Amino acid sequence: QVQLQESGPGLVKPSQTLSLTCTVSGGSITTYYWSWIRQPPGKGLEWIGYIRYSGTTNYSPSLKSRTAISRDASKNQFTLQLSSVTPEDTAVYYCARYDANQYILDYWGQGTQVTVSS
Repeated sequence: QVQLQESGPGLVKPSQTLSLTCTVSGGSITTYYWSWIRQPPGKGLEWIGYIRYSGTTNYSPSLKSRTAISRDASKNQFTLQLSSVTPEDTAVYYCARYDANQYILDYWGQGTQVTVSS
């Protein structure tokens, strides 16, 4: 059974960089695609981007200029960095596995609340 767990600061100041880590167990991040998704309060889910099994990345056009997703295969972890944050980046952030053959996000972390506030 694949399990994902997000970790990182729950509070980030405006203009700083939000950094989150997703630790994966029960499966290797050198297979499948590994995604970040967020849900702002009162809004729907927003896809941020993913890192492929090859290590290449793809980002949402609206967030691309501020986003970087990387991985540490030795720790089976992948990370999200979102720079120059504003209060509009306040959301619950999720990591998930994307099965590109089935076109589904089939395993999710429980999510972590990140608030951007001074």
